[in-house]
Order: sequence, then C-alpha cells, then structure tokens
Amino acid sequence: MTAPVFVVEEVPTGPRFVLEGPEGRHAVSVKRLAPGEAVVLTDGRGAWADAVVTAAEGKDRLIVSVTGTHREEEPAVRITVVQALPKGDRGEVAVETMTETGVDAIVPWQASRCITQWRGERGAKSLAKWRATARESGKQSRRVRFPEVAEALSTKQVAALLAGADLAMVLHEDRDAPSEALATAELPEAGSVVLVVGPEGGVSPEELALFAEAGARPYRLGRSVLRTSTAGTAATAVLLARTGRWA
Repeated sequence: MTAPVFVVEEVPTGPRFVLEGPEGRHAVSVKRLAPGEAVVLTDGRGAWADAVVTAAEGKDRLIVSVTGTHREEEPAVRITVVQALPKGDRGEVAVETMTETGVDAIVPWQASRCITQWRGERGAKSLAKWRATARESGKQSRRVRFPEVAEALSTKQVAALLAGADLAMVLHEDRDAPSEALATAELPEAGSVVLVVGPEGGVSPEELALFAEAGARPYRLGRSVLRTSTAGTAATAVLLARTGRWA
C-alpha cells in the first residue's frame, strides 16, 4: 500500500519535521501511525517529501525523519472541467471523483438551467465545500498536485475561458445536434483543454451558441446520457488516457 499523504504549508527539506494541528491529529489519533511507517508530506502544489515516522506525541504531534524531496512538474496537457452546479451534495461528489481521476482544475458554472443558485453566504459556503473536497480527495488518492477550484463563473466568463484554451469542448447529448465522439477527438500534444459539463437540464441553445463563438465544439461520451455529477469524471478519464497521463 502507498504511504498516506499529509498536507503542509511548506515541504520540509529535513532532517526532522513535526506534523501538528489537524493533519498531525489525523496522523496520530485517526491513522494511528507508528515509528517506522512511511508518510508523504506535500504542499498540494506539486512538491512533496518522503518521510518516516520516528515518534508520536500526545494526540496531534507526529515526528518524522525526511528522507528525500521531490517535485512533480505541471502536465503537458492541462485539463480543466467547467462543472455546472448540480443539486444537493452531487457537486461534492463530482469534485471528489474528478479529483481522484486526475483533473487539473475545476470551475463551478452557474448555467441558466441550474436549479442550484450560489449567492452570497450560501455561495461562499458551497465553494469552500468544493475546495475542501478537492483537498481531501487529493490526499486520499495520493496526489501531490491538487486540482484548483476556481470562483464560480457566469456563462460569459466561461466563454472567455474557452476562447483562451488550446482545445475547447462542450459535452452535449442532443441526438439531433451533430457532435464528435470524445474518444476520437484530436487532442493537442501540449496546452490547455477546457471541457464544459452542463446541468441536468442540459446546455441551453443560447449557451451553446455563445460557446461556439468562443471556439468550443460539441462532443459526446457515448450512447448513454450520464448525470452531470458523473459526466465530468468519465470525460476526464477518457482525456487522461488519451493524452498519455495514465500510461
């Protein structure tokens, strides 16, 4: 089994480091790590250190010996998913599974057909939940570069994001509208891929037209229609496999 991951502000260079606070409490009181066990300390931005537990003190102090430091470079092809706001806790489900799969960035989108509305304090709390989910899922899946979760964007802001991408894509399931299979789409060897996932009610014709003006083309995953909370994960998996990130 791979070593558990803990998040630190700055990756230590050694030789001794004390993991404290919530992360230290989780390591000592929840994981109950013992001397000799391996851990990974990461800043979530690509830097990490291999370490070995030397002692546990109290309920929230883990003493480790740093054995090496490393850095994971930015991927050649960076994948961003623009996720329309789902109902209930399905937004956290989408963030969790996309993070585990390997997405690089997630952008919440207030689409016209979204039932959920992010406004004021509710919006701030929802965004905080998405970011906490990305962090915890990054740790669980042993990532050292966690996905960025941006502020929620309007449709016009999403169009601007698509216009700046090396490849702009919109998942669209309309049987009567021509679309290309995601599994056979021509992908760039380097640069940014931005993929829009619409709400349960689908992307509206007006939104599709605006995204098309920004250079985005419609794509489909397959014959079945996935829920908005799972479509982004499935699409990310297809793109990661095709760009060689899973090789």
